[in-house]
Amino acid sequence: MACRVVVVDDSGFFRRRIAEILNADVGIEVVGMAADGKEAIKCVKELKPDVVTMDIEMPVMDGITAVRHIMAEAPCPVLMFSTLTTDGAQATLDALDAGAMDFLPKRFSEMAGDEESAKALLRRRVRTLARSRVRAATSGAAAAPRSLLGAATARTQGPSVTPVSASGARAAEHLSRAADINPALLKSARAVLIGTSTGGPVALQEVLKHLPKTFPLPILLIQHMPASFTPAFAERLNKLCQIEVREAATGDMLKPGLALLAPGGMQMLLEGGSVARIKITDSEPGTIYKPSVDISFQSAVGALRGQVLAVVLTGMGADGREGARALKGLGARVWAQDAASSVVYGMPAAVVEAGLADDILTLTEVGPALVKGFC
Repeated sequence: MACRVVVVDDSGFFRRRIAEILNADVGIEVVGMAADGKEAIKCVKELKPDVVTMDIEMPVMDGITAVRHIMAEAPCPVLMFSTLTTDGAQATLDALDAGAMDFLPKRFSEMAGDEESAKALLRRRVRTLARSRVRAATSGAAAAPRSLLGAATARTQGPSVTPVSASGARAAEHLSRAADINPALLKSARAVLIGTSTGGPVALQEVLKHLPKTFPLPILLIQHMPASFTPAFAERLNKLCQIEVREAATGDMLKPGLALLAPGGMQMLLEGGSVARIKITDSEPGTIYKPSVDISFQSAVGALRGQVLAVVLTGMGADGREGARALKGLGARVWAQDAASSVVYGMPAAVVEAGLADDILTLTEVGPALVKGFC
C-alpha cells in the first residue's frame, strides 16, 4: 500500500513540483495539497496522511504554527523544507521543537549533487518517515519526548534504514536499565562519545538534561546536521542543560562537564597527548556524512586507546558501527538505543546486529544510566 502524503507550500509551482516527484514513486501517493498552515490542518484531519511535507513561511498561518496544531490534533510525521541559512536554521529548529520529525533543504541543489539524486533523496525520506509511523503504531511504542526538537538529519545523502533481522529484534527485546549498569565496567572511560542522526536532536536533549553540572567526564556529540545549524543547536542545548554545551573548535581540550558538538559540514577528530584535544578538519572526497560518527569514533582509538563509552542513538543508515567496532576492539563499552524509542532504528540497529552493543537502552534510560555509571 502506497504511503499517503499531503504537500503544503504557498507556491503553487513548488507544490506541483513536489507532488510530481513523489507521485513518480509507485510507493508514494500525494493525496492532498494546501497553500497555507490553516488549510494544512484541515487537510490532515480529513485525509489522515502518513506524511506531511511543510514549508515554513506561508500566509494566513506559518508552518511552525501548523505543525503545533497537527501534533496536538492529528499527529503524523512532518518533513520540513528549510533554507540553509542562519535564519533558516533558527526557524527549522523552532519547527522541530514544535514537533516536526525531519527536514530537507528547499533548494534541490543543496540536497544532493544533481537533480535526480535530490529527487531520490526526497522520496527516500518520505518513505522512511512513513515506515517510522507504521513501526511506532504496530509496536505500541510511546512517542519520544519532544521537549526541544523533533528529528533532524543533516546530511543530504546516505543509505536507507538498516533492516533488523529476527535475531537482532530478539536481542533488542533484552533491554538494560539504568539500575543494571555496573559502574565498575566504566571506570576506565575517559570520555563519552555520542553519535546520532535522524531523531538525534530530541534524543540528545533527553540524554543531556539528566547530567549534573559536575558530570566528571567530557562528552563529544556527533549529530548529522548542516554547518549553518550546529551553532544554533549547540546554543539551545547549552541553555537547556546543566552541563556546558558548545560547538567544537580546533584546539579545544576535553574537560569534565563540557559537551562539544561536531560542526556541521566538517569532521571532528581527537588528538592524543597528555591532554586530548579536538581537531576540526575537512572531509576526504567521497565522505558521505559530515560530520561522521565513524570518523570521530575511530579517532578516539588512537587518542584515548579505546578508554571511552560510545553511545549510538537513533538515526538512518549505519554510521557509527565501524567506529564502535574499532573502539570495542580496545575494550571500550558500547551502548545502543532500542528500536521502540528510536525515530529511525538504523544506526543503533547496525551496532546491535553486529554484536557490538554491551547494553541496549530506551532513550529515557540513557541519561540516568550515565549518571549512575559516572557520578
